[in-house]
Amino acid sequence: MDKTLDIAIVGYGTAGQALAVLLTRDGHRVQVFEQAATPGPVGAGFLLQPSGLQALWQMQLMPQVLEHGAVVRRLYGETPCGRAVMDMTYAGLDARLCGVGMQRGALFSLLDAAWDGRQALHVDSRIGGIDDSLQRVQDQHGRWHGPFDLVIATDGSASGLRAQVQGTRLDRVYPWGALWCLLPRGDWQHGDELRQRYVAARKMIGLLPVGSRPGDSEQRLSFFWSLPRDGFQAWERDGLEPWLDEIATLWPQARERLAGVSLQTQLARASYRDAVMDRWYRGRLVLAGDAAHSMSPQLGQGVNMALMDAMALRDALRAQPDIDAALAQYQLLRKAHVWLYQFWSRWLTPIFQSDRDWVANGRDLLFKPMGRMPGGRGHMLRVLSGTQHGLFGKLALQDDFIAALAEVAEKR
Repeated sequence: MDKTLDIAIVGYGTAGQALAVLLTRDGHRVQVFEQAATPGPVGAGFLLQPSGLQALWQMQLMPQVLEHGAVVRRLYGETPCGRAVMDMTYAGLDARLCGVGMQRGALFSLLDAAWDGRQALHVDSRIGGIDDSLQRVQDQHGRWHGPFDLVIATDGSASGLRAQVQGTRLDRVYPWGALWCLLPRGDWQHGDELRQRYVAARKMIGLLPVGSRPGDSEQRLSFFWSLPRDGFQAWERDGLEPWLDEIATLWPQARERLAGVSLQTQLARASYRDAVMDRWYRGRLVLAGDAAHSMSPQLGQGVNMALMDAMALRDALRAQPDIDAALAQYQLLRKAHVWLYQFWSRWLTPIFQSDRDWVANGRDLLFKPMGRMPGGRGHMLRVLSGTQHGLFGKLALQDDFIAALAEVAEKR
């Protein structure tokens, strides 16, 4: 496509930021509408998988990412008595691969700095309406913007524009959520591992190294504690001390990391949605990121999928002669990758977040042995790393990317 497009991006999260960077670099006229008066990151930390890292490498942001992120080589989960439930290393897939734990604030800052068109960011602009042509959008103040050649909804899991695509198969809130915060890493001994501890499926604690962020050189851990959404009130009512005492019983080392937490307000709440779309676009309105495929955090793929969406939409607009053909290519490519992750996310959630103790007991006995079965370990590693494509396919990683990642990771 050799036409310069006028494009509206609704939402300035990871998908919106990445699209703003990529489409502006391609010469399109981009305007971004963000509902927050002061845009910033939402959430503590996440694990960048090779799939998402390759997208950032293609965006020429790999050096900045690895400067602030923490190399992660192992994913390990156990019960309080020390029985290993999950033990995966990236080396089992390819000795040169790793993940990178990162603070959301770090990635937000890096993507924000990479966008040359920040003067086209409209803050305090929650888009709640779109006209019949699907080319003009309306903010909460009643102002209309456009027309645009393309409107990209990247407004998150609770998207206000998703329904306008008229392709929603499923859209529901998960009954489980989480508490999270960032903690000083200090002398934490598992510096290149995601560590989790499970009590049946009712309780899950996690600690992930997430490095530093621009303007703050302290190395940190991302902490999370899983609990039902209807349990937030009871947790708040009971106070901090009983909860800290429980963590001390279940995982003393994690309790030591929480030494600086003295107020409940130091922990934020997270909730999740499951949204499955039969189609991702209608007319000139297209979905990306969580607006297109929100899922539970069990596979930790949200940020990685958002980055891949941005690359795929940019590439489709480059490759196809018109917008209709580009959107069709984008939808075909990304749905073929995403559906398996939505499937596994839906089925894995009950064995990590539910009241079904019998399911969790089966998980504790069988999950690790299943990963040793012929073909099983490779499939599990590809799913966790974001490189599984359909039931039998593999997402190709470029040799130059793998070499660049390995070179830096060896020094960390």
